[in-house]
Amino acid sequence: MAGKQAKILTATNLKFVLRHVAKMRAASRNKAIVLLSAKAGLRAGEIANLTWSMILDPTGRIGGLIELHDSAAKKCGGRSIPIHPDLRTALIKLRNQSDDNGTVIKSARGGPISPNSIVNWFGVVYRELGLDGCSSHSGRRTFITNAARKVHLAGGSIRDVQQLAGHRSISMTQAYIEGDTAAKRRLVAMI
Repeated sequence: MAGKQAKILTATNLKFVLRHVAKMRAASRNKAIVLLSAKAGLRAGEIANLTWSMILDPTGRIGGLIELHDSAAKKCGGRSIPIHPDLRTALIKLRNQSDDNGTVIKSARGGPISPNSIVNWFGVVYRELGLDGCSSHSGRRTFITNAARKVHLAGGSIRDVQQLAGHRSISMTQAYIEGDTAAKRRLVAMI
């Protein structure tokens, strides 16, 4: 990744962001945007292009997976992402307040929202909160880092994290993962 990477969000940062966006206009939409980034690892463009048909199961309810189509993903990197319980709750609430046609995230006027608008929205939120170095990619990096730290607990591997992220190579996934100084200290102490 060229340039400086977006900072990851701590659990406390994420709670802070969610409390902040809950006070804004379109609170349900805003919460869904944050959780699609931090709990599903979606890019800004994927958030903007996500449609209800990619989330709803055959019975018309919020399903257990986001079936991100190639057309909505970067470099046709469509994939299936299990829906985190917090994200599920947010999507159900958002759906109850809107129709289930077209894109999940809509602009203030009710139409599709552009990827750049998502990027700018995150920028405004993080500036308002004083979270320097955070961007629309912070939630995605947080998701990938957290998944990498816990994948062994689920019996998985870094390959599973790569697939969730929609990366073509494991080296790209590894570049997203933030190191943990405390874990490094514990590891060295074990040697």
